[in-house]
Amino acid sequence: MSFTKMKVDVILGLQWGDEGKGKIVDALAPQYDVIARFQGGPNAGHTIIFGEQKYVLHTVPSGIFRKNILNIIGNGVVIDPFIFFKEIDAVIGAGFDPYLNLIISRNAHLIMPTHRLLDAVNEAAMGDGKIGSTLKGIGPTYTDKYKRTGLRVGELENNSFQKEYQSRKEEHMKMISVSGVDYNSFCFDGFSFEEYEQKWLEAVERLKCFRIASTEIEINKAIADGKKILAEGAQGTLLDVDFGSYPYVTSSNTTSGGVCTGLGIAPSNIGKVFGIFKAYCTRVGNGPFPTELFDDMGEKIRKNGNEFGATTGRPRRTGWLDLPALRYAVMLNGVTDLIMTKADVLTGIETIKVCEAYNVDNKIVEMPDFAPNAIPQTINREFKGWKEDISDIKDVEHLPDELRDYSQFVEKVTGSHLSYISTGPDRDQIIKF
Repeated sequence: MSFTKMKVDVILGLQWGDEGKGKIVDALAPQYDVIARFQGGPNAGHTIIFGEQKYVLHTVPSGIFRKNILNIIGNGVVIDPFIFFKEIDAVIGAGFDPYLNLIISRNAHLIMPTHRLLDAVNEAAMGDGKIGSTLKGIGPTYTDKYKRTGLRVGELENNSFQKEYQSRKEEHMKMISVSGVDYNSFCFDGFSFEEYEQKWLEAVERLKCFRIASTEIEINKAIADGKKILAEGAQGTLLDVDFGSYPYVTSSNTTSGGVCTGLGIAPSNIGKVFGIFKAYCTRVGNGPFPTELFDDMGEKIRKNGNEFGATTGRPRRTGWLDLPALRYAVMLNGVTDLIMTKADVLTGIETIKVCEAYNVDNKIVEMPDFAPNAIPQTINREFKGWKEDISDIKDVEHLPDELRDYSQFVEKVTGSHLSYISTGPDRDQIIKF
């Protein structure tokens, strides 16, 4: 006798984050029964626009605005209760009840106020060599996780939570005092540390009202029951702690391999892998960016694409599409379906460039097959741009020939099928390719 189980599809970013994952997850959500976040935390900023309203999700899965979909925050995610409830209150204000369709893993780790303090102190101490952290406490929280000293959501079910919290706080404060950095000047979301801590503790009490469960059991039961599941990634492949531009990376595995450990599912249960990329590139914070533009074109793309961080508000660095990096990301993730976003941002640009190869010491090399400190020269190909407004186009046949040529070249170079093109920020502005 044979048993057929549904596979878990994956959606993740192929660049340095900010590829438009939230909008795509929301658009594809009606095809699924379950949406699950598998890594990252409030350093993510997934923007969803519908009904002329804009919502930014940092920790909550992007299926939360679909009442019939179960949303899961997996064990690989780190949660700041204060930031979490800012999202939850916005969801409730939009007319939805997240208490009915959101489950939180008891193995997910809590971002403590002192984790944010450690993050700020560490960045300040690094001076010009700072990483460019979002200062949300992500790195210190994952550090404690792997030191086996972290505080998990499941601790809320124990009467000893306050004791455990105070013990860890004291250890963090010892490290902060040794740093020599005056932390009294730091503020978090407009609050002093003491004010933020009080609001955090109040949010912790609210967190107990959600269903806290062993979500690995829930997900594997859903697989066995034939439910359709979509795993939602945060950040992007080039920020992966192992395969990204280290040390300018995030603190988790953002690739498809992170799905298994971040949700508790077997590799054999992975189905389609949707890889999202912008029609150009952006990056927030420090780190290498071979195709970065420092001229008026870079500013034009930034302005047209509203390229400012959904989490930090920082202006994003902009550049042309980097195909060697995209090929690398496709390979790492086993991408089956490509999704191009923000094609509309390039509308009106007469000549569009794309990096098709790297030159290092007069040799053509692949990403990242060169010394860590080497700065590759980009070998660019030019494409004729399009002038037509594509924001209201509903089928691929009506897309400008120039955009179709550009898209087909990306398919050829990456060896992966382009399944969708996003033509605007709204959930309905998406075309099956």
